[in-house]
Amino acid sequence: MSSRRSRSRQSGSSRITEEQISDLVSKLQDLLPEARLQSNARVPSARVLQETCNYIRSLHQEVDDLSERLSELLATSDMSSAQAAIIRSLLM
Repeated sequence: MSSRRSRSRQSGSSRITEEQISDLVSKLQDLLPEARLQSNARVPSARVLQETCNYIRSLHQEVDDLSERLSELLATSDMSSAQAAIIRSLLM
């Protein structure tokens, strides 16, 4: 038996159907802020995946920006101040 056939048989039990993929893409679309505005429209799966990648990139950038702002704030604040205590409590 060829390796292609054996791989096909091994992965056959774990295959995802077109219906399952469609359902997963639909759920993913519901998680995207931009997609919520178009929830009634049929959006191609490729576009949903691209928008998901873009959204994840924007979230990473937002985390980086907030981390930088927090570092700057901690560097310039008096660590004994009430503001520093609030920041420490939020980080715990």
